[in-house]
Amino acid sequence: MLVLDSGGVSRLARRAQDAAATIAVLKRDGLWPLVVPSVVLAEPVTGRQRFDANTNRFLKTCDVRELLPERLARRAAELRSRARQGSAVDAIVVVTAEPDGTVLSDDLKDLRALALYSDGVQVLRA
Repeated sequence: MLVLDSGGVSRLARRAQDAAATIAVLKRDGLWPLVVPSVVLAEPVTGRQRFDANTNRFLKTCDVRELLPERLARRAAELRSRARQGSAVDAIVVVTAEPDGTVLSDDLKDLRALALYSDGVQVLRA
């Protein structure tokens, strides 16, 4: 499973050749659709259609997970406590990728710190 944080959403939602190439490779390799925890949307979305059009178009192709079960929320809290860095959203992204999933992001420092305490999650640059 591939999970995106807000930086990954922003990067892949751009109408740019490198984003399109990345998406094509992910689809070719059977890694589509990407998973996006709904809480992530609080960061890259502005609520203004003009600014959000590309992001909204991209998100329609993703598996946006709308519910955060208590078990995942508690696990995210545990990772944040152990890593002593990263936001709640970052921690939720990492636990969504458990076990053995991959997070695509441009915020490698915080997510990798959280992933050190995860169940096999890798963090790669989006």
